[in-house]
Amino acid sequence: MPERPRLAFCFDRSLYRDGFDPEDWRRLDACTVIVDPEPLSSYTDDRARALLKDVQILVTGWDAPLLDEAGLANLPALRFVSHLGATLKAHHAPAVWHRGVRISAAVEATAHPVVEYTMAAIVFAGKEILARARRYREARTLPTTQDPLDVGLLGRVIGIVGASRVGLPVIQRLAAFDVEVLVYDPYLSREHAMSLGAEKVDDLDDLVTRSSIVSIHAPITPETVGMFDAARLARLRDGATLINTARGVLVDQDALVRELETGRISAIIDVTFPEPPPANSPLFTLPNVLLTPHIAGPTGRERRRMFAAVVDEIERFCAGRSLRAEVSLASIGRIG
Repeated sequence: MPERPRLAFCFDRSLYRDGFDPEDWRRLDACTVIVDPEPLSSYTDDRARALLKDVQILVTGWDAPLLDEAGLANLPALRFVSHLGATLKAHHAPAVWHRGVRISAAVEATAHPVVEYTMAAIVFAGKEILARARRYREARTLPTTQDPLDVGLLGRVIGIVGASRVGLPVIQRLAAFDVEVLVYDPYLSREHAMSLGAEKVDDLDDLVTRSSIVSIHAPITPETVGMFDAARLARLRDGATLINTARGVLVDQDALVRELETGRISAIIDVTFPEPPPANSPLFTLPNVLLTPHIAGPTGRERRRMFAAVVDEIERFCAGRSLRAEVSLASIGRIG
């Protein structure tokens, strides 16, 4: 039998705790030699230099340092990186790809719970849950008048910003609802959008002004940072809801607070910039804001899906089979 490749880990163990279950460890032991089950926190310290010289497979994750030329110098045998997450740019320099190292990421597993959160947020936005729950708490009695005609999802226009690994499944799930879906993404073809039952919109401002619910799923790129500035936020329709499960830096936080303070719009926000917001931020107290602590992504038991995906890719690599989630350097500019 061919010699099993050597494998090492590099991530913040406290963020993952014991995410690998016994079956994951069994599968890794069957196809690799684990040089140390304790993750590294550096590629250049004494421990890294001692462990990494023969390592061919590396598992990286959140809070891993950037793997650049200095780190690669201590990884002369590296052939494959399997990443516990979706965002690669902050952890892997172009030098990794230039060296011929293959990289895959647990993108689908990371996206799955964000899709679920987004769907719940869209349904809650359509039902105007924030305002109606607040009125119920205050009145302590059922409303005596009929619901306004504009409450509910039926016939709503939903704007999806970014046909990403989250945005695309959200669009697909919205096909089961009686809603109109608009999507903005320069990389999405009009034909692909139509096949999903959505309308591709070339002008983001057009999507913003037409939608009653806008959900952000774009990556961090030079073009997307601050894409929801004061002018664009002002174009949101009265009564609209803005949902952000992507990154806080995509939205001008001060401008968003100003719009929210008018009561003109609502927001369901899982990410902010900075994170967390300042302790005195109105985002914590505004009645038209549902602010959650960056929990849309994999949390608790949901992280098991990420670890299983990473092990799947390692098994496939060791067996010489095609990878399911390989990421090319050319795609990094648009996926982050």
